[in-house]
Amino acid sequence: MSDEEPRMFMVGNPPNQRGIAFRRRWPARSEAPGLVWLCGYRSDMESTKASALDAEAARLGLGLLRFDYSGHGRSEGRLEDGTISRWLEETVAIIRAESQGPQILLGSSMGGWLALLTARALQEAREGGRVLGLILIAPAVDFTEALIWERLPEDARRAIMEEGAWRRPSAYSDEPDCFTRALIEDGREHLLFGGMIRTGCPTVVLQGMRDDDVPYAHALALMERLGGDPATLTLIRDGDHRLSRPQDLELLFDALGRMAEAR
Repeated sequence: MSDEEPRMFMVGNPPNQRGIAFRRRWPARSEAPGLVWLCGYRSDMESTKASALDAEAARLGLGLLRFDYSGHGRSEGRLEDGTISRWLEETVAIIRAESQGPQILLGSSMGGWLALLTARALQEAREGGRVLGLILIAPAVDFTEALIWERLPEDARRAIMEEGAWRRPSAYSDEPDCFTRALIEDGREHLLFGGMIRTGCPTVVLQGMRDDDVPYAHALALMERLGGDPATLTLIRDGDHRLSRPQDLELLFDALGRMAEAR
């Protein structure tokens, strides 16, 4: 069935209830695994990779769920109110409500961190069977700490702690990025690099070596912590953070095809 028009799914309780915009493609075969796309910070479900993934899902007859976190795209809320806890709550809730059976989680940048946190949350809830595999694209695991806070100059840290937020020009949007004290402090409740990471499923990592936002050393550090579950890393020598060129998408679709067939 063709991709549905965007719909709204309500998450949370008043006064923190918000509408999450999503699109859902139903699978052509009931036994086929579903796909869930988790976008990056400031990205949305209409991005180049998400749209290309939808076309590939249609070609393979796979279901696809894609959505915008609150403060992103068509969803309700302000970016300034976003935290990892908030976006994780939305991710787990919409997967439970709008998908059925085993899913392959595909996470880009911050979405890679959220994919790992989602897999852990479902395992802890004894729903680990819902996650068939993870495909992580330039995964920004622990990005609030390792890729933001630890890189910030002292004046930016002071602005976050004393004024509550710090903004910087974005390479991907006309609107500046906004990093709040709540985002940084809440992120510390979800850090994964302090120990081994168990996914309970196969994991594929795709990482560009010319990525200025998530250095490939970060992906190597992640691989060192993925213990006890199958994991592979593909480094793309000339790949940037987006990994949305035709040759990058082919690598993504190849990994997806192998994971879906291995079920």
